[in-house]
Amino acid sequence: MPFPLPAAAHDDHAAMVVIRDDCAPGDPGWAPTGGCLRKEGDVSFAEFGAELSSPLAPTSLVGHQAWRMDPPYVEIQADDDLMVRNRGGRVHTFTEVRNFGGGKIPSPALNKGLVTAPECLVSTDIAPGDKAEVSDLAEGNHHFQCCIHPWMRAIIKVKRED
Repeated sequence: MPFPLPAAAHDDHAAMVVIRDDCAPGDPGWAPTGGCLRKEGDVSFAEFGAELSSPLAPTSLVGHQAWRMDPPYVEIQADDDLMVRNRGGRVHTFTEVRNFGGGKIPSPALNKGLVTAPECLVSTDIAPGDKAEVSDLAEGNHHFQCCIHPWMRAIIKVKRED
């Protein structure tokens, strides 16, 4: 499970996943859910909501694609650490889940068609600008998702050193 680090902490030799969003800081629509702490951003709350689903998949969650984990697939060695940084303006999580699923926010719009991943119920928030570190992952594929915005996903493949 990742643990938050002070914003100044960093390991230049670790692989990194950057959590991104593009919320518009001047849009008052974000205020009831914690606001937007970006200095610049282009996605209004209304636009965000409009992109959560598609008329071609009305019962499924799609999510706004400016909310993402970058890169969504990372290969690391068994003894490597993984740094995670929230460069967005909203709170996110980077939670290891057995299976990708819904998140911890009860809003049906954010979980449409998804069963909540049990691990999300005890996930740790990563505030805008904060970092987290993931270490001691066993060999194999590890699934991580944001438990607030569950379409934000990454697979971390841990390989044995050759």
